[in-house]
Amino acid sequence: MSQTTILTHTDIENKLKRIAYQIYENNVYEKEIIISGIDRKGYKLAERIANILMKISPLKVKLCKVSINKKEPLAPVITSLDSETYKNKSIVLIDDVLHTGSTLMYGVKHFLEVPLKQFQTAVLVDRNHKKYPIKVDFKGVSLSTSIQDHIKVVFSEKGDRAYLE
Repeated sequence: MSQTTILTHTDIENKLKRIAYQIYENNVYEKEIIISGIDRKGYKLAERIANILMKISPLKVKLCKVSINKKEPLAPVITSLDSETYKNKSIVLIDDVLHTGSTLMYGVKHFLEVPLKQFQTAVLVDRNHKKYPIKVDFKGVSLSTSIQDHIKVVFSEKGDRAYLE
């Protein structure tokens, strides 16, 4: 199976910095922000974006891990923070790749059960194959691929990358 590199390690670092600056610009008047990541790769990206935000802004940043059972998406969503922690706060929900929008949609649904000040989404790669009416506020790269193509984001000691197979 052939692989086509979409983002190199340096590209990913640059995209995450840009996303962090955009998040800060959209939340410049906030004192605190919740950066939440979909478990595994989305959370890894959320950690990195949170670290950048702490360096470039005075925002108090709280991380939240969001676990969604993708095989049973109607099962309860589990978060590492209780809902009182993010009530009336600005939240950014982050995932690695937006394909159909279903994972983000289930994550959004969970957070809508609590009154929020502002809710935004971010992804590293937006594939433009949305099945649900979900909007991404911040994205690293937008790609128009065929529905059969698969995009994989890899985090490794040798260097992070995103590729198309």
